[in-house]
Amino acid sequence: MRIGVLGGGQLGRMLALAGYPLGLSFRFLDPSEEAPAGQVAELCVGEYEEEVLLRFAEGLEGVTYEFENIPLKALETLAHRLPVYPPPQALEVAQDRLAEKTFFQRLGIPTPRFYPVSSKEELWAGLEHTGCPALLKTRRLGYDGKGQYLIRTPADLEEAWARLGGVPSILEAWVPFTRELSLLGVRSQKGEVAFYPLVENHHQGGILRKSRAPAPRSEHLQAQAQALGLAVMEALDYVGLLAIELFEVEGVLWANEMAPRVHNSGHWTIEGAETSQFENHLRAVLGWPLGSTTPRGHAVMLNLIGQAIEPARVLEVPGVHLHWYGKAVRPGRKVGHITLRCDSEARLEALLERLEARLKTP
Repeated sequence: MRIGVLGGGQLGRMLALAGYPLGLSFRFLDPSEEAPAGQVAELCVGEYEEEVLLRFAEGLEGVTYEFENIPLKALETLAHRLPVYPPPQALEVAQDRLAEKTFFQRLGIPTPRFYPVSSKEELWAGLEHTGCPALLKTRRLGYDGKGQYLIRTPADLEEAWARLGGVPSILEAWVPFTRELSLLGVRSQKGEVAFYPLVENHHQGGILRKSRAPAPRSEHLQAQAQALGLAVMEALDYVGLLAIELFEVEGVLWANEMAPRVHNSGHWTIEGAETSQFENHLRAVLGWPLGSTTPRGHAVMLNLIGQAIEPARVLEVPGVHLHWYGKAVRPGRKVGHITLRCDSEARLEALLERLEARLKTP
């Protein structure tokens, strides 16, 4: 059984590695001949245009995708010919920050105050609505902190508008959150649903640096998170793995954004859960029974950002699992991740300190 995947990044690469033990094979479509998925599976190099898509689709059982910046029309073209999951309507919502926030609010899920902006005049009006500080974000194509600007005072307005290029944007009030969390949930073709424990995330420069799972002191939030996750899935008739990034604000979860795909904050599941997010995504889109999401003890995932490492140096730390994506090392680029797993949370902290010290020194 051959599955098609739009996008050939590291998420696609890990999807293929999870699918081979299940007897699956893969074909990827990506504009870059250097896409990491090409290391492990058939790679079609091309743009997401109709002629290319039709050739790509030949002999496939179904199609999924591993990142959001795919033209919606490409999914709709394929959906006329074979199953495409997650459904195109989920991608349509996730690609536009204004549509996404509006969708959350329609479901009764708290979000930061926001205001649509398409001109400097609307930006001034938006600041009256949100107050300062506030974040100006492009409505589309933003990821890893790109496409956004922090407005600390009204004096920053002109610079913010110029930096983002004057494109349609959304202004969001700054949220005094306690911490950032994410919920990973999966829903199958048959409506079966499963959730992983909440994950605590730490960002720097808009890029995820560290995830802890299960999130410490989060048991009282799990039911709240699952209720909002279920509401999102049912509203979209969702199929596949869904990640929702959340703020904890005085014991209440606010939605920041969602990703209709496997997610960086779920990489810990490869070693740290009974069934990884990648395997469960494949099970879901194929209509197979979902696997257990029970964690195996405690885990921390560290992203390797623009950093070459000596594998033997980090693998000397007990409980470490290294994932290198085969990408050229460049500043700000995700080139791999490390998962540290341990049965004891106290032991995990000691090993984490040891691991982080090795990453800081050559």
